[in-house]
Amino acid sequence: MNNPMAVEKKLFPATAMPDNIWWSALWPDPGAFVRRLGIEAGMSVVDLCCGDGYFTAPLAKLVNGNVYALDIDPEMLDQARSEVARQGASVAEWLCADARNIAELVPHEIDYVLIANTFHGVPDKTALARAVRRVLKPGGLFAIVNWRPLPREQTPVLGEPRGPRTEMRMSPEQVRAVIEPAGFRLAELVELPPFHYGAVFRKSAGATLNGASEII
Repeated sequence: MNNPMAVEKKLFPATAMPDNIWWSALWPDPGAFVRRLGIEAGMSVVDLCCGDGYFTAPLAKLVNGNVYALDIDPEMLDQARSEVARQGASVAEWLCADARNIAELVPHEIDYVLIANTFHGVPDKTALARAVRRVLKPGGLFAIVNWRPLPREQTPVLGEPRGPRTEMRMSPEQVRAVIEPAGFRLAELVELPPFHYGAVFRKSAGATLNGASEII
């Protein structure tokens, strides 16, 4: 499409990228953050809706560059490239695209897909999960990092209320309700203080999708 920024606003409402200063106030060690989600050296990973690269850079360092960074906003990708380079890391491929096209863009099956602080704004969440499932290896993992379903005024960062609007926030149960029908099972809930959690889903074997049993 001609205007990726307009597409971003249409597809992901209320998901503007925050200032890096308060990201670092929330999570001063993003490398520890990604490890807590079960991402390990040797994995292949997609950083879906990677934004400015706050997690992309530590991911790339952890998995020795075997990460695909996807975002629909070219300006965000430029910032992410700069951050990855600043940290002396590398990325397998930068993808400026709609997240729903992930399976057509990543050249082989991978171990792990991470989407952080964006899922609440996806209009058709189950459809996105189906697209993610197609790119995962058997038993692959899909992690969704969300703000806890607290009133926005109860999640201040650096003295100001932060995060998506209260009504957009999702509980772990609400996330399960839209992800598991796409062929996943919840593997783990990870506490990510002070205001987040990570719901880590595993690709199920033999799930029924589009009326046909998938053999994996």
